[in-house]
Amino acid sequence: MANIKASKKDILVNARNKKRNQHFRSKIKTMIKKAQTAIVAKAEDCEKLVRAALRSIDKTVTKGVIKKQTAARKKSRLARALNKALKA
Repeated sequence: MANIKASKKDILVNARNKKRNQHFRSKIKTMIKKAQTAIVAKAEDCEKLVRAALRSIDKTVTKGVIKKQTAARKKSRLARALNKALKA
């Protein structure tokens, strides 16, 4: 355990941020999985789910949880899968 007051505070801040980051990361994963299963099943609301997933990805970038390029890659893969499913 840390002895310095600032170090103790850093430990608390890091724990709080870790909890927040885990929440957003798991939320993104859930949204992406729902969108992908809807695309594969060719559900009627797949576009809506993809749009919601893209929105949540953008929100996590603004909060600094994931990097900009990681978000771009995830969004690109989702959009490509949606477009492929709509064409077929």
